[in-house]
Amino acid sequence: MKWYQSLKTQIAAVLILQIILIIAISGFSYFQLDLRKHDYAILNLTGQLRVISQLIYTQSQNYKKAAPRNYESYDRDLNLFNKDLQRHITSYRTIIESFEQRELHVGLSGEAEPIYCNWDQASINALNRAARVWREFESGLLLALGEDGGQPKLESAAEYIINHGETIQKSSNELASAFQVMMEIKLDNISYLNNLAVLGFVIINLLLLTAFVYKVFRPLDSTRRSFEMVANGNLTYQVKVESKNEISSLAHSFNSLTQRLSALFRLTDRIHQANNLDDSLKSFHHEFKAFLPIDWVGLVRCVPGTNKFTLERMYTDIKCDLHENDQFHISEEILQMAAQNNRPVDINQLNTKVDSLLLDKLRQSQLYSVLAIPLECLSHDVVILLLAARKNDAYDQQHLEFLENISAQLSHSLDKTIGMEGLVISTVEGLAKLAESRDPETGDHLTRMSRYSATIAEQLGHDSPYSQQITPAYIRDVFRFSPMHDIGKVGIEDSILLKPGKLTNEERLEMEKHPVIGARVLQRCEQQMNALGHSVFKVGIEIAGSHHEKYNGTGYPDNISGEAIPLSARIVAVADVFDALTSKRPYKDAWSIEKALKVMRDDAGKHFDPVVISALEAAMPKVLEIYNEHKHV
Repeated sequence: MKWYQSLKTQIAAVLILQIILIIAISGFSYFQLDLRKHDYAILNLTGQLRVISQLIYTQSQNYKKAAPRNYESYDRDLNLFNKDLQRHITSYRTIIESFEQRELHVGLSGEAEPIYCNWDQASINALNRAARVWREFESGLLLALGEDGGQPKLESAAEYIINHGETIQKSSNELASAFQVMMEIKLDNISYLNNLAVLGFVIINLLLLTAFVYKVFRPLDSTRRSFEMVANGNLTYQVKVESKNEISSLAHSFNSLTQRLSALFRLTDRIHQANNLDDSLKSFHHEFKAFLPIDWVGLVRCVPGTNKFTLERMYTDIKCDLHENDQFHISEEILQMAAQNNRPVDINQLNTKVDSLLLDKLRQSQLYSVLAIPLECLSHDVVILLLAARKNDAYDQQHLEFLENISAQLSHSLDKTIGMEGLVISTVEGLAKLAESRDPETGDHLTRMSRYSATIAEQLGHDSPYSQQITPAYIRDVFRFSPMHDIGKVGIEDSILLKPGKLTNEERLEMEKHPVIGARVLQRCEQQMNALGHSVFKVGIEIAGSHHEKYNGTGYPDNISGEAIPLSARIVAVADVFDALTSKRPYKDAWSIEKALKVMRDDAGKHFDPVVISALEAAMPKVLEIYNEHKHV
């Protein structure tokens, strides 16, 4: 929202406009009133001209009737008639000259400051005529009085005034009338402008009121009705945004809130219906992608007593260098901070100088923004939900606050599938340890061969005829259930299982029953899970029952061949034999990697699936890393 779209700015602008209009109208009215005072002064002076012209004429008539007959009366008239006549002439001349100069000085107007006049053309014409008539009249009057320095010829002057006085009176009346008309026009203009200003003020306010109705009151009323609909449970309803001010921001925020609540409810419902974490993370990714930057989501777990986080599950629709079951040290800063602070942690809060395998792998996948959200788990494992986005600084404070506020709800929703996964893991680990306890020769065999199996499966998923069959969930099941390949040995008597020497044919036949025993044990577990609406041990049953089958059909217990042997069993068979050959046992030394590979390559198509052997060789760099980390020679 731009500053000029803000309601605060618009309301402030309206108030300022109102104040300006009021000040302008008041100032204009005051100015016009001040001009009216000037007009009254001008009209007063034009009235004086009329009075002066009338007095001169009247006084001359009276003097003519009682003209002096002796010196005494003449001397009297010098002090009366002549003195008045000279004063009137001076006053008339002063007023006319001031009018012509367009300036009435203080002594003439009686105002505190000079008045500067502005006439219309009709008044100018009348003034010019009056000035011309006056000068002609004054010139003739002075001539009649005499200009030779002798005694004034009062009788001659009176005669002149009587003969020409009506002319000066007429011009004075015309000037006064012209000024009166001009003043009335001015007054009409002032009245018109005042009415126009008031009308403009009213129109502007009506326009502003209309704008407020459409831009504020109606959107507010619509928003109120929308709030009521959402309050009544319709979380899919969206407030219509009709403007770009605070109301629109409020509507956007409210729409975002309803979207998030609706997404959270849908997510909770879908998680409750989900049978595994894959479905839960996929649901989270799809529901929250609309208002959270998410290109990758993962779940890491640190089981108490261990010093590593494991990437239990991930979901993304982009190419990523991270893989499920990847492990990270417990000192990973972003995971450690999230676990310790029990609140979401943004990558920007970290010390960027600290090495981080997790963040390096995310950056290699072009994921530059990372959030870690701790979840509460009933198993008390440390479980952290990771979000990542390609955009730099994709997450802001609002995202952190939102995720922190819903973390409890997310924990509650995900705990079902997390708990189910934990149950499966615990069951698998327990059964694997049971099998391991029955065979003292295994050592780290289960650890190595499970990781070998997962690595081979992952390689098959990249480029092989089985790539469509290989999914992250499939790789995970191979990794989890491969340690259970010999679970059936729990049903073999110790006298046979622990016999140091060579087994008899009868004993060997008894030993070869362990795949069937193992498959039955896991089938029992699967039946229990099926009763709860889940399928968990399918891959484990395949591995336990078929890992001793051979590609050419000479294996046991069912003598099946080729692709009739489950792929998981073919993978585990390769991993199991490779580890057996390259590990030291009481009855043999460890073979070299090259020797083991040659023997197994020669056995491809007989004992082993050639495609799986090729995958083992292609994945050899990763296999060697596992071998060097856990070798037992």
